Amino acid sequence: MKTNFKSLFSGKKRNRTVSFALVIVLYVVLMILSVSGVLGRKYSSLLVPVCCYIVAALGLNMNVGISGELNLGQAGFMSIGAFTAVIVSGMMNLGGSANGIVVLIVSMLVGTLAAGVFGWLISVPVLKLEGDYLAIVTLAFNQIIVSLLNNMYLGVDGSGLHFSFITNSVQLGDGGKMLVSGPMGATGVRTVSNFTAGFLLIVIALLVIYNLIYSKSGRAIEACRDNRIAAETIGIPVARTKTLAFVVSAALAGAAGALYALNYSSFAASKFDFNLSILILVYVVLGGLGNMTGTIIATTLLVVLPEALRFLSTYRMLIYAIVLVVIMIVSNNPKMKEKLRALKPRSRKETAHVE
Repeated sequence: MKTNFKSLFSGKKRNRTVSFALVIVLYVVLMILSVSGVLGRKYSSLLVPVCCYIVAALGLNMNVGISGELNLGQAGFMSIGAFTAVIVSGMMNLGGSANGIVVLIVSMLVGTLAAGVFGWLISVPVLKLEGDYLAIVTLAFNQIIVSLLNNMYLGVDGSGLHFSFITNSVQLGDGGKMLVSGPMGATGVRTVSNFTAGFLLIVIALLVIYNLIYSKSGRAIEACRDNRIAAETIGIPVARTKTLAFVVSAALAGAAGALYALNYSSFAASKFDFNLSILILVYVVLGGLGNMTGTIIATTLLVVLPEALRFLSTYRMLIYAIVLVVIMIVSNNPKMKEKLRALKPRSRKETAHVE
């Protein structure tokens, strides 16, 4: 038992153990603070959004950090998951209130699947590109999705779904309701999301990512990232391997979007514009490419920081920008990296080698 316990903190398993331990500790502490009323209403309202952004950032880190593909369309996949969840939730709640937990699970599953399917469809042409071209195409995809959702009108009644585009020509029967109202976005959404669901989603995301990274497919993804030509020469199907990472990233973003959507009674498609994609990329970069624990910490701090600085009024965003620049400089400082490496405990092999 002693050996097994030590093995959890050795090699690659250490990163996985630290990530899960951090998430569990944060969940327990925040739940205690929230239930006791210490956390306050302002910060309690951020618990679910923070979970959503963490999952979306973890998915993007899988794409950018592990696969090495610069994806600027993560918010677009979030919007697909969000509006799919709204439609499914609206259909399930028509004519009565279905069980909240069932609605949440089914809506998130369908939203995740929808985003994953779109990720697969987009990956076919997109992954033939590299570098800046890939970033531009994914960014364009994000804007196209947001524009389409901004012009979509969709309602549901006893006879099914009713859809119109650009102009609202939806005619609903008795008991029907609008689910998506063009620029106004989703309205009348039943809020069923909660912090526990967000915590479980983060745990599931970490399980999916770490199991993929430490598998044969994960090693193939890293090989394609490091040297595409060498990977092809040893028989790795590069296109299929990169598609796997892209689809996993898109599916996690869809799940995050679904959870986010069911946390608010209304929201607009403009929430998921390219600014959100850039913001999620900032979380990933500051947390460290390929570093899931760092992504969790960076996302949490950077989502909470603007609210913590709100008392500074117009100066809060200036200070927020300064903090981002300082963190970027420090995290990319070679001397600081050496100091951080020195703080890490050495394994037995490293100690024996030094001796």
